[in-house]
Amino acid sequence: MSTIDIEAVQSYLMQLQDTICQAIEAEDGSAVFLEDNWRRSEGGGGRTRVMTDGRVIEKGGVNYSYVEGAAMPASATAQRPELAGRSFKAMGVSLVIHPNNPHVPTSHANVRFFVAEKDGEEPVWWFGGGYDLTPYYPVAADCRQWHQTAHDALAPHGDELYPRYKKWCDDYFYLKHRDETRGVGGLFFDDLNEGGFERCFAIMQAVGDSYIEAYRPILAANKTREYSEQQRKFQLYRRGRYVEFNLVFDRGTLFGLQTGGRTESILMSLPPIVHWDYNFQPEPGTPEAELYEHYLQPREWLA
Repeated sequence: MSTIDIEAVQSYLMQLQDTICQAIEAEDGSAVFLEDNWRRSEGGGGRTRVMTDGRVIEKGGVNYSYVEGAAMPASATAQRPELAGRSFKAMGVSLVIHPNNPHVPTSHANVRFFVAEKDGEEPVWWFGGGYDLTPYYPVAADCRQWHQTAHDALAPHGDELYPRYKKWCDDYFYLKHRDETRGVGGLFFDDLNEGGFERCFAIMQAVGDSYIEAYRPILAANKTREYSEQQRKFQLYRRGRYVEFNLVFDRGTLFGLQTGGRTESILMSLPPIVHWDYNFQPEPGTPEAELYEHYLQPREWLA
């Protein structure tokens, strides 16, 4: 078994946070991320960075966290009995970018590492993460570029990874109560511990590093497009799906709240302005209808 290097993971995650924040600030050209350093009494802490009211970014959060605990919550050990009686360390970078312009998709990314330890026994560990894109007025070429970047990042680590993680993303970010995907997907993986620590760490880094390569061109290409009040209203309506998923299904949100995580940092991903309309139905033949008809079900973008 290869040696677990927690310090190397922590160092990478903090560097990744820096890189992404610098790129987003450069694209916005106006606002900067404000940093909130925090400590957790049970062990650990983090750096929460939030940008608000930018020229391009209405709200963006890029959070690094490292938490420790003496025991896993009962909900976790019920699903993973091997974690009972173990202390744990969990670390990761999680981010969501909510642009002002409805023509720019919302994007989300997360990479993380978890290890549970017990004296006299081998540690239980895994990596997880991914990224997904939520357009309101999608451009097919942007969606293909997003997926192509994801494919190319994983290709050196195995041809099977992109289709496997792409399907996992489609399945994970599916809103069952709405019978639709949250967006056009991307990558998602969890419980990765096959092939040793070094291989798994390299895969997580490939995903983390490729996020900004996938998103920045889309942000740059669409951030100055003109939009109407009606398009802005539709964006705010669709943001509601983001809130619904994060509060009902998202594993990271639920784990953070169940383990006594920092609520402000956990919920930083929520958009600043959202609205729900009763029984909204897009008019046939409109761009809004096209989103529902062609983009909110799993699709093979690189076929």
